[in-house]
Amino acid sequence: MLKKISVFLFSMIFILSIVPSISFANDISNHQMKFELTYFAEKGVILPDAKGNFNPNDPVTRGEFASYIARALELPDSTKYTFSDLKQGTREAQEIQNAAGANILGGYADGTFKPNQKITRQQMAGMLYNALRYLEVPLHQAPLTFKDNKKIHDSFVNAVSTSVYFNIIRGVHTDKGVYFNPGNSATKAHAAAYLFRALEVAKNADGNQSNEGNVDSSKYYIGKIKNGVVSKNPTIYTTYEQALAALNASGSLNLIFKGENIIKMSSGLAFASDTVAKTTSIYEDKSFKKQITYTQLGRELKYNGTSANGDYFIVQVGDVVGYAKPSAVNLIPTDLIEGRDEYYIEDSILVHRIYNHAKKEYEGKYNVGPAPKFMQSGAKYYSFDGVHFYNRNNSLVGTYFPYFQFASVRQPSSYTASDLDKIIMAELENRQAFGGAQYKDATTKSKLIGLGTILKSMEETENINALFILSAAIHESNYGMSTNAQTKNNLFGIKVYDSNESLGEKYATPADSVKAFVQRYMQERYVPQTAVYPFGAVPGNKATGINVYYASDPHWGAKIAGHMYKIDAKYGLKDYAKNRIGMVRTGTGTVNTRLEPSTNSSIAFTYRQKATGESQEFGYPVAIVEETIGTDGYVWYKAYSDDPSIAKFVWIRGDLVKVLPKN
Repeated sequence: MLKKISVFLFSMIFILSIVPSISFANDISNHQMKFELTYFAEKGVILPDAKGNFNPNDPVTRGEFASYIARALELPDSTKYTFSDLKQGTREAQEIQNAAGANILGGYADGTFKPNQKITRQQMAGMLYNALRYLEVPLHQAPLTFKDNKKIHDSFVNAVSTSVYFNIIRGVHTDKGVYFNPGNSATKAHAAAYLFRALEVAKNADGNQSNEGNVDSSKYYIGKIKNGVVSKNPTIYTTYEQALAALNASGSLNLIFKGENIIKMSSGLAFASDTVAKTTSIYEDKSFKKQITYTQLGRELKYNGTSANGDYFIVQVGDVVGYAKPSAVNLIPTDLIEGRDEYYIEDSILVHRIYNHAKKEYEGKYNVGPAPKFMQSGAKYYSFDGVHFYNRNNSLVGTYFPYFQFASVRQPSSYTASDLDKIIMAELENRQAFGGAQYKDATTKSKLIGLGTILKSMEETENINALFILSAAIHESNYGMSTNAQTKNNLFGIKVYDSNESLGEKYATPADSVKAFVQRYMQERYVPQTAVYPFGAVPGNKATGINVYYASDPHWGAKIAGHMYKIDAKYGLKDYAKNRIGMVRTGTGTVNTRLEPSTNSSIAFTYRQKATGESQEFGYPVAIVEETIGTDGYVWYKAYSDDPSIAKFVWIRGDLVKVLPKN
């Protein structure tokens, strides 16, 4: 569905065959682009100077063109982004910010916008491309055959290609061929013409969508994608089976649509798209009755196929493969992928950059831990579970289990209460100095201050690692400065939901929030095998650990582990790699833990059978502290117990545990 276009834009329908009646300066009245210039002058999009002239042949600046778009689209006021070189309080500054808030433009790496710089043809194409996306126009691309194709910057290729397809910015014909001249500047008259053509595309697209009635959202169609261009055959099928048969018979088509939505493709990605709940459920069964896990709106999923009757998708989140409702998932064919989650090395640290497919933008990055040896600086890697990493050719290059992500939270931290208080203050001082306005007065206002004693108390009485608790609080409360932390003493987002982030429990003190997180959530719901969601006593991911059900964010466990490593690396590496990590194998049945290294010993507790993921590697993680040969001849591993109320340590027979290699 296209974004509703304003009355201003629709008014073009009536003006196309009418010459505007208002007279403007002579520099417009005799100009080649009189029509477009006069149209936008009448609408107050292009403004005259003090003498009443529009100077159509003058170069247009980045700021001017941004303002033209903001006025033409009647963009709402926004303060989402500000640029350091704009004069706040001016109309132009507000209009540039409005366009930035609509994701139509961006600035430079140094935080500036450079509004007085002449805008280039490729930059204009980029802004118009984003304007069409803002208006939710179905975008198409044409092959680029300009003599100077190589001069078009990679980040503008799609925009230029779309501009060519819709005939918005055309090539320049010379004796030597057709050139795009991507780095050349353009005039105000050119700006008026290009913007007019772009709005014509939006108007026609909306008219086709709403008036022609050719697309029935309950019917099926087949089509193809080639060179980035999606095309749909007009033939209507009443059932998915009919469309699938036609697709298989064609030999050249590779897409099935239900209405406007792609529901089958030859290759590509999927993403969570349930905009009502803001989370998408992944189910164990095809009838959607037993949920495996869930994930956030916009998060990336691996597409494994569509059912034979089109009523479910087979997708992978983390290492878990399950079934999802087509209404809760969107498919993106490979040729239309604009961005995706990526991993790379930065200063010897593995970094994960996250792409939100619903918003179509990168929305942040975090440090995972020390980079594995199989990765190379400068290269990008891709992973659905944060463990198995692939290159651009989709070839597996290595497996890496970040230590803190899969290390048992039953292990105590080596940091004392005093250590933790010093770490908290040092981190707050750093945030206050370099983190921007959101951390103003953090060293006096943060709700993390003075929590060292309660963190260690919870570790000693409840056997939950203090560094893990602190890292979860840092992550969930933005270093104790979030609104929920400041107004409700809620450091962990307890009862704050994706569908309503304003909710959340209120606590008398931050310490009470810590107790609730540990006692009511970690102990009762997530860590022991007797808990409600017993998937492993580690931060984990969507295949194993607390993350399976604690957070909709599929990277929650990795982010917590990243905080743990960042703190530990900065203050002495007291906790990192203290013990080996093993995965208890329960893919084919339950596994007993024993009080002594013998099958004749009493059972401490039993690990339930659980899905071990697509790779068959995600059992229950344990921290191994010792190994021995039992009287039965088996190797036995001594590990921290998931249930210390029974025993602090338990023994597990070696053939039932896969010991992970050290990183």
